[in-house]
Amino acid sequence: MITAFLTDSTLCIGCKACEVACKEWNAVPADGFTFTGASYDNTAGLGHSTWRHVKFIERAIDLSGAVASADAGYASNAFRWDFSSDVCKHCENAGCLEACPTGSIVRTEFGGVFIQPDICNGCGYCIVACPFGVVDRRPEDGRAFKCTFCYDRQKVGLQPACATACPTQSIQFGEIGALREKAAHRVDELRARGIDDAVIYDPRDTSVGGTHALFIFRGKPEDYNLPSAPEVPTVHLKPAWQSAAAAAGMMLAGIAFAFLSTRPERSASE
Repeated sequence: MITAFLTDSTLCIGCKACEVACKEWNAVPADGFTFTGASYDNTAGLGHSTWRHVKFIERAIDLSGAVASADAGYASNAFRWDFSSDVCKHCENAGCLEACPTGSIVRTEFGGVFIQPDICNGCGYCIVACPFGVVDRRPEDGRAFKCTFCYDRQKVGLQPACATACPTQSIQFGEIGALREKAAHRVDELRARGIDDAVIYDPRDTSVGGTHALFIFRGKPEDYNLPSAPEVPTVHLKPAWQSAAAAAGMMLAGIAFAFLSTRPERSASE
């Protein structure tokens, strides 16, 4: 069965239970208790020691036209929090897998993209090839790490740790087709309730070819540090090779022309 995550940010409460469950199950190193300047978020983003990351998005609420409180005497600085649990997208066309020279990165039978740590040589090609900036190297040994899709749990019929720990079912796990249908129904429900900016993030119309981590959120992908049109870097290889071949052909033609044009003329007596 080809599986996927469906992360519904409209249900996320920012509790970070998914982050904790991921760290505990996979023995991921601690990030430390460092103030990042990004509100209550001490991890800031995905990395070698953060395979699930709950984003805190603070949004201002426009109160223009609203009736102010009689005793307030000032305009309210109202805002709302949006939360979204980010993770490796396990792309259908995975740039990291295409770039890996050692065979360390493989596609599992569940559709996930898995880095085999015992084969990784720390070259870093996968890092620059990821359209989402997910893959990261540990400074201790230089090897690359990211979400494993809890491959070990899936092999024995268990759900990933993050989905199991989520108290609001913001993170759902299952067969990818069923989750896509569920996401469409959920967005229809939200819009019927007046939440017109609810969207599904599943870039199937790009070179990524869709992801195995679907998202429902309000607003634009860029608000959640997601590219609206992600690209696998290798799509640019064909035009590059075509340009190189054309340049090589022109160079050879120039050399041939120069050689022929400089041949000495034979005298009439020869």
